[in-house]
Amino acid sequence: MKLKISHVTQYRYGSPVVDSVNEIRLTPVTNERQSCYQHSITIEPNAPLFAYEDYFGNRVHAFSVNGPHDTLTIRTQMTVVTEEPRSSEELAFACKLTPDESWAWLKGEEAENRFAEYLLETGYTEQTPEISEFASSVPAGETPGVYEWLEALSKHIRTEFVYDPEATNVKTKSGDLLEAKRGVCQDFAHLMISASRSRGIPARYVSGYHFVGDLQGGNADFEQASHAWVEAYVPSIGWCGFDPTNEALIDERYVKLGHGLDYKDIVPVKGVYRGAGGSELHVTVDVSRIDE
Repeated sequence: MKLKISHVTQYRYGSPVVDSVNEIRLTPVTNERQSCYQHSITIEPNAPLFAYEDYFGNRVHAFSVNGPHDTLTIRTQMTVVTEEPRSSEELAFACKLTPDESWAWLKGEEAENRFAEYLLETGYTEQTPEISEFASSVPAGETPGVYEWLEALSKHIRTEFVYDPEATNVKTKSGDLLEAKRGVCQDFAHLMISASRSRGIPARYVSGYHFVGDLQGGNADFEQASHAWVEAYVPSIGWCGFDPTNEALIDERYVKLGHGLDYKDIVPVKGVYRGAGGSELHVTVDVSRIDE
């Protein structure tokens, strides 16, 4: 599937600010399931970009606007071609280990050494008795393999919690979601990561886009936004994607920007500036399919 994505982030300040220093993580990765063919970034006021890769391999662009300005606009446009992934059945079949062998491998020294950072507790992904209890309540059958348990966990979060943009904020932790029972994709992803790590499964937070335009009855006039989901490591298969927000596989409709331990590692736009007064943030995202 060929997708065109436009992402505009605009800050409006109450009074002119100076020395605005920013980082943006809005460049799609190129991997076995997607290729970025075109990507552009425009900054207003004009500023030169410095690019580098962070610890997780995400492409980062940094820039500074030193002069006085009351508006900062970041425009990114990209064209990405995605591939249809293997189905759940094909992935499960590809696993060469029995369920017991898979779980045992995760408890071994090799897994701990390779994926230690993706098993750690972070500010967003708490490891509490309540999280462990939630992970133990996942209805996954008597002897599920790792992949089957992750599928069951994703479905459990999707069915037990209500999607509500007004219920949480950018600082909400996985434990907070357990209490509120309501949240957004960021919260659902953090809870799935916490629950997975409590079972010894390496898990990471993914930022990107989910194309749903052709599922809206032909109406292109609907609100779109960035999306978050989870990648977890399944022994003998590798990193697999799961979306605890939508009842869908991570397929050709998903475009990955990058990953980290939690949201803090892959914030699309973050920065600091000098100046008094507050600011207003406006974000618009458009994801459309290009017919060939």
